[in-house]
Amino acid sequence: MLRTGPTRVLSDRDRSAVDELLAREPVGSVMVASRVQAAGLDPWRLGAELWGYAPEGQLVSLCLSGANLVPVDAGPEACRAFADRARRQGRRCSSIVGDAAAVLDIWGRLASAWDSPRDVRDSQPLMLLDSDPLVAGDPAVRRVRPEELDILLPAAIAMYTEEIGFSPAAGDGGALYRARVAELIDQGRAFARIEDGAVVFKAEVGAVSDAACQVQGVWTAPSLRGHGIGTAGMAAVAAEARRSIAPRVSLYVNEHNVAAQRAYATVGFRRVGTFASVLF
Repeated sequence: MLRTGPTRVLSDRDRSAVDELLAREPVGSVMVASRVQAAGLDPWRLGAELWGYAPEGQLVSLCLSGANLVPVDAGPEACRAFADRARRQGRRCSSIVGDAAAVLDIWGRLASAWDSPRDVRDSQPLMLLDSDPLVAGDPAVRRVRPEELDILLPAAIAMYTEEIGFSPAAGDGGALYRARVAELIDQGRAFARIEDGAVVFKAEVGAVSDAACQVQGVWTAPSLRGHGIGTAGMAAVAAEARRSIAPRVSLYVNEHNVAAQRAYATVGFRRVGTFASVLF
């Protein structure tokens, strides 16, 4: 039981209640569960605050507030409380992301107080694979080795720029993004097919909990798209992720990207929800 006000910053003494809530929806909450399992709830170690909404002392909703604002299991009252807190502290995040209903509710309450976003992606299918892929994986897709960072990085930058609309090398010359890609490689969570020193296909597992993981950064070289390389690559990544990382493999994709959704469905992913992203 949480015995302070209905909304507050959680700490390690709240861990059991947080774990219980995250376990209710392991796929939708994996971005938050991944951070909590890796760093606990202390804001200094977490690199963010985890807000809890407990109107009668019982934790019912969460919201991670850091580089991203990520609500979990947040109904209208929780969204109102989280938006009020976010409004008071001012915008510190680069995105609001998560369950579409909660994200759009929170953003609707913040739109008049925060600066205009670069993009609002209000319908992003959340997809799940929790069984063996339906098609054979590409045997050439493998984990990227640390010495291959400079081979993977140009493809990662190209993917990010294509997806987000600007290069991650802007501002600091790409140092932080390079460090993040290197971290994923070191953790064994970056996968690619590399031919003649260039990436043909790549994907990373960006968030990992005991129950689920989330694939991100899926990219096929533009000149090779439409030939099934991405489908076979995703089948390989999903199979290995289920074998060695987590039993449930998820991802979310833009609604307009029909080709990607078709490829994921061919692999065996099915839609289990809808995400939204507000990008600043």
